Amino acid sequence: MSSSGDDLFTRDDPIFENKELLEINHLPEEGRIVGRDDEIADLANAVNPAIFGQSPSNLLIYGKTGTGKSLCAKHISERLVRVATEEGVTAEFAYVDCAQDSTETQAVQTIAHSLNDSDRTDIKIPDKGLSTSTYYKRLWTVLDSQYEVVLIILDEVDKLDDDDILMQLSRAGEAGKLENCKIGVIGISNKIKYKDRMDERVKSSLCEREFVFPPYDANQLRDIMQARSDAFKDGVLEPSVIPRAAALAAREHGDARKAIDILRYAGEIAQSNGSETVREEYVVQARERAETDRFRELIRGSTPHSRYVLQALAVLALNTPDEDGFRTTRIFDVYEEICRQEGSDTLSLRRVRDLLKEHAFLDIIEQSRQSGGSAEGSYTEHQLLEDPDVVRKVLVETDDA
Repeated sequence: MSSSGDDLFTRDDPIFENKELLEINHLPEEGRIVGRDDEIADLANAVNPAIFGQSPSNLLIYGKTGTGKSLCAKHISERLVRVATEEGVTAEFAYVDCAQDSTETQAVQTIAHSLNDSDRTDIKIPDKGLSTSTYYKRLWTVLDSQYEVVLIILDEVDKLDDDDILMQLSRAGEAGKLENCKIGVIGISNKIKYKDRMDERVKSSLCEREFVFPPYDANQLRDIMQARSDAFKDGVLEPSVIPRAAALAAREHGDARKAIDILRYAGEIAQSNGSETVREEYVVQARERAETDRFRELIRGSTPHSRYVLQALAVLALNTPDEDGFRTTRIFDVYEEICRQEGSDTLSLRRVRDLLKEHAFLDIIEQSRQSGGSAEGSYTEHQLLEDPDVVRKVLVETDDA
């Protein structure tokens, strides 16, 4: 056996057996989907007509991050394709991450590209260079020439720039765009109020069935992590690790993604410490890292002034921890001071109010209307939903980058 003598890399992993089981985008086997039996049954019932080549219902699935929405939608779509094929129906599904493909053109290109078998259709779907209408024409041809039924999953559908693609997909049949293929659209959103922003015509055709996924409780989170515990070598996890990680995630978010992140990070911390076991103390450190990563992801791509507004709220929360919420005018005063320190012109109070609304939409902050009595009238208070220390730390990192 040849050896380079290079001791920089670890050749044998003492902690992880199959780390892929702890990746967020890993689609687990049927037996590993925990705590969502009722939701899976409801989704299956809604798309069941597709097995017979009939139109499945269009669905809108709501729920906070990490409640299993995408997981269950993909799982149901895969099973439907399998069963439909057994019934002699040609079916397929396409998945679009609308946070990545937020324009109509990007989304329709992704759908057409993922469903097209160019050897069969002799159609090319280039990454760019075509008009939106041309992408649609090619998509309709691809669908009609290859499939009887297609499900299209639009994940984080609230990130789309507009409703145009929803209108096109949900009305393709009645508009005469398709002759042979039936489409079912599954929209997924973290925002329970997303439907309020929809065009009324889209709302009537897209929201045939609506489902709300509740957060997981501690027992479900523990079962979810237990189902993936063979990601670790035998005997590596101390008995208290999974219950502690489940309790932390349930108390804060009921977020399975976060729970799995905590478990993975705890393993990585054990690795970097040269420990042979994953101990409970590593779970607490892992939770801080998961919280930081989660918030970093939320503010990725935000503008400097969007960050200054958040920084102002974090400063107020840290300086006056006894107060639950802060009025827009108080946040604006601190924001102005931050702008002066950064050598930047301030935005108007109205624009800052809009930025705060955007942060509330992302569940970074919570807004509540307060009554000041007859003298003051009503006003809005804003409260950070994230740990202010984490917010400040990530914002400083982002500004330094």
